[in-house]
Amino acid sequence: MLFQLRTDNHIKNHERLADGIRADVEAGLTSHFTDRLQRVEVYLQDLNSHKGGVDKRCAIEAHVAGHQPVAVSNEAPTVDEAVSGAIEKLLRALEHTLGRLSDRGGRISMSGEPT
Repeated sequence: MLFQLRTDNHIKNHERLADGIRADVEAGLTSHFTDRLQRVEVYLQDLNSHKGGVDKRCAIEAHVAGHQPVAVSNEAPTVDEAVSGAIEKLLRALEHTLGRLSDRGGRISMSGEPT
């Protein structure tokens, strides 16, 4: 899985930050998902710059093999909170997307025909 971290000009992108976020993403996703992911892109933004408040935004885009990318975002007062919230949202979105794909087999439609 390829991992990319991008930041705006108000957040310093350094190797320690990238390694920490990559570890958080890998820990938050089960092996069921990481095996199917080709690329994960994380975007960090400081929306209000020095003004403070709930101004950190983390957007994560996960590229699943053979499917459209799954994208989520979360805003919080700190980068860590924004990242952890986005990871939780990504996990739910992947469970929903990939779970629906695996549920298709063997189901019977309302007309009685197998799907």
